[in-house]
Amino acid sequence: MPGVATLQAEVTNISAHGFWVLLGSEELPVPYAQFPWFKKATIEQIVNVERPTENHLYWPQLDVDVSVESLRNPDAFPLVSRGNC
Repeated sequence: MPGVATLQAEVTNISAHGFWVLLGSEELPVPYAQFPWFKKATIEQIVNVERPTENHLYWPQLDVDVSVESLRNPDAFPLVSRGNC
């Protein structure tokens, strides 16, 4: 029987420029300019975030995976998507 998930992620604020994710005591910005996959997403899609591992966030309704390190230091992770964002 699986245990209770202890890794939590919570979207705390959404604005026209992006949103913020709370990971324990650390709050990280997710600006749409650097993470365009979220720009046209609904609030419901953005707040439905999972944290399967300590350094991995997943938005199942959007099928978007993001490394926590890419939120902490987005310039070190260049944008590689060429989809319609």
